[in-house]
Amino acid sequence: MPDKPIEGEKRVFMTGNEVVAWAALVAGAEIMYGYPITPQNEIMHYWTRLAPKYGREFLQTEDELSAGFTTVGGVLAGRKAFTATAGPGNTLMQEPMSMAEAMRLPTVVVIQQRGGPSTATVIYSQQEVTMTTMGGNGEGLRIVYSTSNHQELFDYTIKAFNTAWKYRFPTFILGDGYQAKMRESLTIYDPASRGIELVAAEPFLGKPGVPGVDRPPTQLRNTYNVEEELYEVLEGYFKDYEKIAPEVAEHEAFDVDDADLVVVSHGVVSRACKAAVKELRQEGIKVGYFRPITLRPLPVEAIRETASKVGRFLVVESSNGQMARLLKEAAFGCPVEMLTLFKPGVGITAEEVVSRVKEIAG
Repeated sequence: MPDKPIEGEKRVFMTGNEVVAWAALVAGAEIMYGYPITPQNEIMHYWTRLAPKYGREFLQTEDELSAGFTTVGGVLAGRKAFTATAGPGNTLMQEPMSMAEAMRLPTVVVIQQRGGPSTATVIYSQQEVTMTTMGGNGEGLRIVYSTSNHQELFDYTIKAFNTAWKYRFPTFILGDGYQAKMRESLTIYDPASRGIELVAAEPFLGKPGVPGVDRPPTQLRNTYNVEEELYEVLEGYFKDYEKIAPEVAEHEAFDVDDADLVVVSHGVVSRACKAAVKELRQEGIKVGYFRPITLRPLPVEAIRETASKVGRFLVVESSNGQMARLLKEAAFGCPVEMLTLFKPGVGITAEEVVSRVKEIAG
């Protein structure tokens, strides 16, 4: 059996779903629990082909609800467990991921967004932002990375396992159907070759020794009988989350210092926006580019700083303002006008962004 899935670095050309499977392998994932749903199916397919070669495992469950709960169970047993889903499957995952929030468990979930509501299309959208960032019946105590290309799918899948196990909050990689299915070149690598130290997993239940004698007892709860007790626990969680938020939050930006308008986008749409901003700059139009990489927690300080010196945001997304709502909350009180280009469930081109900016510029 080979020692490592990847030795050093390798240049490859593959689909996004294949990228996720390789990234999970090198991140030390031990088992995937899953249920088929388009457009993430091939993550499962590639994982089941690769995993046995490296002593890893897979369990197909009867539905996404079970896939979420078995992922929670795997984590409780100290396994680096993960799952992947999309659309209605993401909806079903919200109950087990809420449980992971309540018990502060380092679950990892890959979401390849498809159209909604409900079954809708199996192709593409950015319509799972609200559900992924603030889903369940909790307060959104989770971490969400929104990727824009295959290299980021690889990098942030590795990072998601480290982030989850370091901070003990459910962590999501928010991709989409386009990234899932298209082929693109990227560099895959052994994390150690880049100086990335993998955070070790440890069991939460079944540890050796007598609880209260040899070690502190483990209390992992998701139910409380008294209102004040729940409030006290959540207050501690909120403080922990607020403390880590500046360390975890990431963004990408350029040409914002002298801009009259900043184009704000996330995920795959950012590719079109980046190309559009570069083209517009060449034409002498003062436009900037801003992209939150973490949608939860948002890079609030960077958003507010940009919003305070720029008169207008053009928010571009393949949903009807799901990211815009997060931005409005983050930038509340800042003197910025938010203009929009929304195409729910449909891809957005650089030409469309250029046209919208020129329309705004008059």
